[in-house]
Amino acid sequence: MSKRLGNRLAIWGCVTVLACSSALLPGAIFSNEIRTGDADGGWQLPYSAVTAASARPDASAPGPLALKPTRTAGEHAHAVVAAPAWPSARGQADGSSTGLFLPGSEALPVSGRVTEPAAPPPAPPSLPARPVEKPSPRPLSNRIVEYHLNAEFDAEGKLIHGTSSLTWKNPGSVPVQDLYFHLYPNAFESKKTTFMQESGGKLREDASTEDNYGSMKLISIQMLNGNETELTDRIEYVQPDDGNVHDRTLVKVPLPKAVAPGEQVTLLTSFTVQLPQVFARMGYAGDFMMAGQWYPKIAVYEPKGTRGQAEEGWNLHQYHGNSEFYADFGIYNVKLRVPVGYTVAASGFPTKPVVNDGKTRLYTFYADDVHDFAWAASPNFVYFEEPYATKDLPGVRIKLYLDPKHEHLKARYMTAAKKALARYSEWYGSYPYSTLSIVVPPENGNGAGGMEYPTLVTAWGAGEDNPSLELERVIVHEIGHQFFYGMVASNEFEEAWLDEGFTSYAEDRLMEKEYGVRSNRLVESSYITAPASLKLNAWNYAGHGNYAENVYTRAKLVLKAIEGQAGQETMNKIMRTYFQRWKFKHPSTEDFQRTVEDVTKSSWKEFFDQYVYGGMMANYEVTGIQTKKMTENGQTVYENSVKLRKLGGTVPSVPVRFHFADGTQIDKTWNGSESEIIYKLTHAAPLDWAAIDPQHTIVLENKRINGFMKTNVDTKLSVRWNMGIVKILETLFGWVAW
Repeated sequence: MSKRLGNRLAIWGCVTVLACSSALLPGAIFSNEIRTGDADGGWQLPYSAVTAASARPDASAPGPLALKPTRTAGEHAHAVVAAPAWPSARGQADGSSTGLFLPGSEALPVSGRVTEPAAPPPAPPSLPARPVEKPSPRPLSNRIVEYHLNAEFDAEGKLIHGTSSLTWKNPGSVPVQDLYFHLYPNAFESKKTTFMQESGGKLREDASTEDNYGSMKLISIQMLNGNETELTDRIEYVQPDDGNVHDRTLVKVPLPKAVAPGEQVTLLTSFTVQLPQVFARMGYAGDFMMAGQWYPKIAVYEPKGTRGQAEEGWNLHQYHGNSEFYADFGIYNVKLRVPVGYTVAASGFPTKPVVNDGKTRLYTFYADDVHDFAWAASPNFVYFEEPYATKDLPGVRIKLYLDPKHEHLKARYMTAAKKALARYSEWYGSYPYSTLSIVVPPENGNGAGGMEYPTLVTAWGAGEDNPSLELERVIVHEIGHQFFYGMVASNEFEEAWLDEGFTSYAEDRLMEKEYGVRSNRLVESSYITAPASLKLNAWNYAGHGNYAENVYTRAKLVLKAIEGQAGQETMNKIMRTYFQRWKFKHPSTEDFQRTVEDVTKSSWKEFFDQYVYGGMMANYEVTGIQTKKMTENGQTVYENSVKLRKLGGTVPSVPVRFHFADGTQIDKTWNGSESEIIYKLTHAAPLDWAAIDPQHTIVLENKRINGFMKTNVDTKLSVRWNMGIVKILETLFGWVAW
């Protein structure tokens, strides 16, 4: 799912304050009244607030800390789309996106954009495509479940009346006496539920209104065993995570007879769902409705060995403020009845023509090898459809269900979808389904936006007439979920990074490849203020911000760090191998580690222990500089000693730059493994400054505050500034000057 972090007004207010501070302090620090320190002095106090111009004798020459944008030129210029301005109405498509972009040879900076492109760049051209919507000729998954769902939407009462016939196959090796179901709509039935307590009635920037409630009521549960045994009086609501008796999002259903290994059982359930005003993935906004997680959904029974489980059993969790979902693959046959005039968008594809009886319309859908089914309905949808195919994509019907306000943006939505499907299929493996539906909610339905379901994604609500590249980014992100959520199907309760981090990594790669926009790793790493293990349960992070900071941004940076160590070509092989090995299964973090080690033929234990299982970031410090004036062979020389220290995780290659008063520059590489090292350099001039990683190649370094030291600074004004902030300001000022 897409995440939106922070309040733009607050962020830019802070940047403004910092900008004003940066304009004043350097002038004070480097005024003519400040005396230059003695080169013969002892260890100098560290100072990292030096601008690139002040850190070198010749301000006109490029300095090691300069971060100047370069204009795109030459043969690639035509392929570049300027990065968007910071969105005025809402945030980025995911928590890893910052709205600031590091300019490169094929990417323009934020301020390079004046207006949005008149037309989006073309997607890879389509091959002749006539995708046939029919059941898969062979199973792609283990198909543990088979649902036959019937639902009728009461538009006036905002109610869904439904029945579910579920057949579940026991995949384990022991008999199963009890079944468990997720009743996700019950997360909204009071302010005392676990979801509402943890989220405060808010998801992203979309808050629930006062007295806005939703719920699911189980009317009947029958076991179809020849006697049609009623089980409703047997059910028990359970709260395995927190013991909250007010939470009814997980229910236990004891069976009169255990299900033997390999055998199956069928339950017929009648239920109703009261939709809330949409704010957390499901609900209504006017006459628009989004039905996500809307039916009693059986939990996952994990056989021994699944995700490293020592013993088989149910994976049971409540609906939490941060967590998303986990389910088994199967088949869905679904009939949806809506008021006449309504159009339905749904997972899968239609199997029969729509039946209109004058009062209602009946839609019939089918989907196989998926682990969920979602649908949306509105009388206002503007519908478009295009077939699309490439050499890596056999053929898919891309279906747009647009809010009328965004009808004129059809080409941008369609192009983003084609780019995403084409590139992800090329990089990871073919998208195997015959359809992909994109729903654009109305402006007041944004609580349903930025979400993924099998073969169906939602965009942001149609709030802007001419949105920035945020429009494309959210489509690219959600379609990425079709691969790492939809097909790989990791456990989002317990290992959310395997979906969100991987999707954010893929999203960034595509946005750079297709739109010329490169995320600013320097800024993103500075966001990581409270790193935590990527293996935490989603609700065990210290709030929503900490959850998003880690499973989106830090997780993506971890993958970028693997890419940096392994190389781009090897990383491409790692990602493709992981996807191909684990699609239609339920992998774990350990499974991904084994994939990395298999492809690279080397151990990554230290890396994973520090940055994945542990909550570490890299942090290398220039501790001090000592300069001694000496005479050698009748010549005056200086012995310069620089002390470096490791304060965080290990990086195998740490660049260090030494700059001398005569303009000479020496670069060295530290293996980064020792806790401390002293470099001694004898030179004809004293050392001017030392900088760790001046080109910002260490992706997981988040505290650049201590990575730079200038030798000659008045001790009365010796302070450290966060280098990340300095670089942001320098970059912003560089762009403003254009």
